[in-house]
Amino acid sequence: MHTVKKYLSLVKFSHTIFAMPFAFIGFFLGVMHSTAGFADADQTILHHYFSWQYLLQKLLLVIICMVTARNSAMAFNRYLDRHFDARNPRTAIREIPKGIISPESALRFVILNCLLFVAATYFINKICFYLAPVALFVVLFYSYTKRFTALCHLVLGIGLSLAPIGAYLAVTGQFNLLPLLFSFAVIFWVSGFDVIYALQDIDFDQSQKLYSIPAAVGKTNALNISSFLHFLSAACVIYAGFYGHFHILYWLGIAVFVGMLSYQHSIVKPTDLSRVNIAFMTANGIASVVFSLLVIADLFIF
Repeated sequence: MHTVKKYLSLVKFSHTIFAMPFAFIGFFLGVMHSTAGFADADQTILHHYFSWQYLLQKLLLVIICMVTARNSAMAFNRYLDRHFDARNPRTAIREIPKGIISPESALRFVILNCLLFVAATYFINKICFYLAPVALFVVLFYSYTKRFTALCHLVLGIGLSLAPIGAYLAVTGQFNLLPLLFSFAVIFWVSGFDVIYALQDIDFDQSQKLYSIPAAVGKTNALNISSFLHFLSAACVIYAGFYGHFHILYWLGIAVFVGMLSYQHSIVKPTDLSRVNIAFMTANGIASVVFSLLVIADLFIF
């Protein structure tokens, strides 16, 4: 258990709370869209394709994909950034710089999770299996981007945005605009709060010639850019609400989601970064979980 705890800490497993709820949205959208296609079919056919056993198996595979892909990305980021982390007072306490986990062990952990991810997609369907290398490339490539572009935050957002569309593909095997709208919402939401999080390292990034939006444009402009990204995220979920013909619970979810976005911008100021972690973890955790629960409830109740 001690070893497990070390690796859970390495990958900040609690941060799975950000993208996982959006994967559930994509999954249950796929379920609803697929069962709608069988609406006029014989009920025995419907039961065959969408029994509880079938859905639970699919959901378990989606969760395995989410966890292993994220584990791969986070552990690879820690492995690649280990020298920078050792020099940064804020990150010097992480597992690799402190010697709790060796770089070689972290890399083996990355490889193991990549293999488990690909194996899980094999049992989902062909399109997920064929796209597995693309997904892994995106989530692993993010770790390099801070070395050459301030748009690294958007690359992180793209990596996490694979959750809703990937889960939808797991059920349906085809693309659809509605889960893509949620994916775009995730891109702008994640990149916006990652800009806020990066404010903590602005001086270190500048001293090490690392790229980030705060390091490139300063704290005030970075917060303005973050606000704009969150505005785009809100616009995506609002448009998705109209496009998907959702009902009252969905709009209550949007109120919570947008409210949490606004809240984090109200407590983080260029001259006061003391509540960045509250904005990062608490506000975004509430936004993700409550929004997803209300969206899924809206799908099944109305």
